[in-house]
Amino acid sequence: MVVGDKIQIFIAMALYISVVIGIGLYYAKRANESSENFLIGGRSLGPWVTALGAEASDMSGWLLMGLPGVAYWYGLSDAAWTAIGLAVGTYLNWLFVAKRLRTYSHLAGNAITIPDFFSNRFKEDKKILMTIAALFILIFFSVYAASCFVAVGKLFSTLFSVKYQYMMIAGAIFVILYTFVGGFLAESASDYMQGMVMIIALCVVLGTGISLAGGISAVISNAREIPGFLEFFGIAQPLMVDGAQQIGEGGKPLFGEAAKYGFLTIVSTLSWGLGYFGMPQVLLKFMAIRKPEELTISRRIATVWVIISLTAAVLIGIIGRMLSPAAFLTLSSAENIFILLSTNFFPPLLAGIVMAGILAATISSSDSYLLIAASAFSKSIYQGILKKEATDKEVLLISRITLIVISIISMIIALDENSVIITVVSFAWAGFGATFGPIMLFSLFWKRTTRAGAVAGMLSGGITVFIWKLVLKPLGGVFGIYELLPAFLLSCVFIVVVSLLTKEPSREILEEFELAKSYLS
Repeated sequence: MVVGDKIQIFIAMALYISVVIGIGLYYAKRANESSENFLIGGRSLGPWVTALGAEASDMSGWLLMGLPGVAYWYGLSDAAWTAIGLAVGTYLNWLFVAKRLRTYSHLAGNAITIPDFFSNRFKEDKKILMTIAALFILIFFSVYAASCFVAVGKLFSTLFSVKYQYMMIAGAIFVILYTFVGGFLAESASDYMQGMVMIIALCVVLGTGISLAGGISAVISNAREIPGFLEFFGIAQPLMVDGAQQIGEGGKPLFGEAAKYGFLTIVSTLSWGLGYFGMPQVLLKFMAIRKPEELTISRRIATVWVIISLTAAVLIGIIGRMLSPAAFLTLSSAENIFILLSTNFFPPLLAGIVMAGILAATISSSDSYLLIAASAFSKSIYQGILKKEATDKEVLLISRITLIVISIISMIIALDENSVIITVVSFAWAGFGATFGPIMLFSLFWKRTTRAGAVAGMLSGGITVFIWKLVLKPLGGVFGIYELLPAFLLSCVFIVVVSLLTKEPSREILEEFELAKSYLS
């Protein structure tokens, strides 16, 4: 890419960044009025902002880089089953959790964070549940934010041929400054815009790719030449030597015989959908909408957005392999296929606008992660435990200090330029899904759930993710399944068993549960 092209791409992305900064400055005054405004926007979001904000903050850079990279590398099965699980999980989360959580969180002491809700739901005196929830949020969001910094580092280093670490740190600093100023309202408003940018970018690249590849029939015909590449129950196997795929005669990448994609693997991959029930960045958007009734509109918008976006991302990876079969020889580098196609397809200025889709995805997710992590410490640990008489201004200050500390930790995690985005995301996704998903469902739908059961469920889910990922998964076989599934199920078992073995919740808790339920009838 010549210097002039890079300058045009930089100008287009700079203009986009300027708009995002403008949004942050616009909302800065309202964000500073109170910690509730800074952390949850005063429960004032409309249905469109809620829907696109939730999905854009959830999908992150892995939608435009990680998922297409998996499709480019392994073919249809792994990426498609993941997408199906996520689409189903999205719909069910909006259908069953959204309205009930919005209502219950308001009744339960007007909770404005997820740890607050759990603590208020079980009427804690000693804030054990709140502390555990806050600590898990700090741990997993540090990893999650790191995945976003990896995405922005890969984007800028690929585009401008500057060392990855420098670009990663520069992108992270921009996100920190933006979130520091504008808070939740700025994050939600920009997420709405970024959700639009992401889906437009995906559709434009997909449509252009199909055209250049000779149409759908040509893509299908060529993809079938690779063993297992276009199968739902098989998976392509790139031939690797010293960590890189081998190239054969005529410059074609080499593949071995297709491997089976069995029932257990499919169930494991579909279990990505379970993660939605525990995703704080999505759950918080449910809590922040101005009227619970508007969540029906939000659900429809979010579901359509997710189906279109996930489908486009998977197909871009497949088409990318047809158009540039030997461009990337490792899974990590394959995550740049969206960038390659964009720069090849479009004039530099337009490519810069399309590339803003990746920047949009990264910003929309990382600002959510940082903000929720900051609120977990400032509201749940600092004000909830360390200094209960802390003023609202102190909470705001501590939120911003925590935001910076978490960002530094995330940047350290993201220093390795060979990080595979979807691998980093999958671990954090499993962590949140297993730690918060089961207890969120039981808190909303089973009034017999006790605080002890909630604590047991959280700890068993979160700890199992670490043990399964680091100790059991390397053993292979049945242990090779995605850690979210066994951790989620084990958490459910612990919640039920411990709740039944401990004293029934107080009359106050049971009456509040019934009151929240009555609002939904």
